[in-house]
Amino acid sequence: MIRLLLVDDLVIFRQGLAALINLELDIEVVGEASNGEEAISLAETLRPDVILMDVRMPICDGVEATKVIHQRFPWIRIMVLTTFDEDEYICQSLQNGALGYILKSTPSQQLATTIRSLDRGFGQLDPAIALKVFARIPESTMTPSATLAVLEQFNHNEIEILKLIGKGKSNREIALDLHLTEGTVKNYVTNIFNYLNLRDRLQVALWVAQNLTDSYTNT
Repeated sequence: MIRLLLVDDLVIFRQGLAALINLELDIEVVGEASNGEEAISLAETLRPDVILMDVRMPICDGVEATKVIHQRFPWIRIMVLTTFDEDEYICQSLQNGALGYILKSTPSQQLATTIRSLDRGFGQLDPAIALKVFARIPESTMTPSATLAVLEQFNHNEIEILKLIGKGKSNREIALDLHLTEGTVKNYVTNIFNYLNLRDRLQVALWVAQNLTDSYTNT
C-alpha cells in the first residue's frame, strides 16, 4: 500500500482529490495539509511514501517545505502539483529535491499511475510545461568541450533519445518519433542513465536543460 500525503491550501480541491485517489486499491491518503508547515509536521509523524505538494500556499510555501522534507526524509518522494503559470516555483522545487511535477488538471487515473511510478523512484515530467520550466534551469559549469566529450560516447539514436527526454517525452512517444520499438528505446534509455550516472528521466532532462545548447539540440 502506497501511503500518500496531500498538501494544498484549497480544501475543496484537496478533499475531492483525496476521495478520488482513495478509490485506488493500492493507494491510501494518510493525511492532508493546507500549508508547508503542516506538511513538514505530518511528514515527520506519518512518514508517507509519496507527497503531492502544492507550491503557492500561506505560512510556508511548497518550495520551502520540499527543501526541508527532502533534507530530513530523503526517502520520501515528492511530486509538485502545479498549474501552467508556476514554472518558477517548479524549478525551485526540483532543485530542492522534488522528483517531478504534474498538472492539477490531470485525470485521476493518470495521477494514480504517476503516484505508483513515483513510489518506485521514477521522476515525472509533464511535457506540456517541461520546456517552459527547463528554460529557467541555471546553466551548467560543464564546458562545451566537456559536453561534446560526453555526447561522443553516445550513438546517433541515443543522442536523439537524450534530446527527446529533455522535452519530456515518454518511451512510447520516443519510439513513435524515431520509428523504434519501445523495448529498443528502453535499452537506450538505460544506457544513457548508466553513462551519465543518473537515476531517472527527470535528472536526465535536467542534465539536458543545463548542458545542451540550441546548437546541440537542433542537430
